[in-house]
Amino acid sequence: MTHPDFQISWLRTFIAVVDTGSLSAAAPLIYRSQSAVSMHIKKLENLVGSELLSRGPHHLEVTPKGLELLTYARRILDLQNEAHDALFKKQLSGLIRIGVPDDYALYLSPILRHFSSRHTGVEIELTCEQSTSLIPRIHNNELDIALVSQDKKGQGQLLFQEPLLWVGAEKYEIWRKKPLPIAVYEAGSMAQIETISALKQCHKSYRIVYKSSGLSGQLAAVESGLAIAALTRCSIPSELKILQNLPTEYSLPELQSMKVAVLRSKRSQKSTVVDVMHQQIVQTLQTELE
Repeated sequence: MTHPDFQISWLRTFIAVVDTGSLSAAAPLIYRSQSAVSMHIKKLENLVGSELLSRGPHHLEVTPKGLELLTYARRILDLQNEAHDALFKKQLSGLIRIGVPDDYALYLSPILRHFSSRHTGVEIELTCEQSTSLIPRIHNNELDIALVSQDKKGQGQLLFQEPLLWVGAEKYEIWRKKPLPIAVYEAGSMAQIETISALKQCHKSYRIVYKSSGLSGQLAAVESGLAIAALTRCSIPSELKILQNLPTEYSLPELQSMKVAVLRSKRSQKSTVVDVMHQQIVQTLQTELE
């Protein structure tokens, strides 16, 4: 008895959708249109005879049958990539040192997974720090690539703009307090500068009750009802309230979006392996989020 074949392209599409959480985000990663991605998933589901993905509150979720297929799909793709590299091209090797703030890490994660599966001879060192720490490390050649909030025009290659939004824990209604208690990132960070500037421009009284260099500290302060904070949209968990359309007495100033850019060190300019990673980041994020 013959069995229908699992097309490599369908499996690659399925893995990309699972890793990124959406059809639109997966498309540039595998150089396909969104309609082609959707078609590949439908063909796989018809072949398996079961739904592989379901719509979740924030992204596509994998069904039990999808999880079963995912294990085999990764093994098949790993073996296919290994065979291709061995037979047809020189294997990339070397070390890439990458920096990214906590809140932008989710954009980078699927790119790193995809890259690592294709280039097994490459080592990746990932540093998670705020942009204000990463930018000097790029200039000092301590990192090869960094995804950062752009602190001046023309710095690096602009990829997309990430909205900055006020958030609070709904059950505490901390935004009603005067002066307004806020949590901020460390002095000098783009988010902190924008937060303070916006409050001063609208003459909103405030007091800083919490400072932290990391996202986890900001979230802890907000979730505990200690303060409100201005966070990038991608980092806001579903349990926090985005503070829009508040009564006029408690309304908050609109914040400018963060300009997210990719920076590359001078020392890495002649590195082939960094070239490939840089190209993958630019192609994926500019296409997806422009």
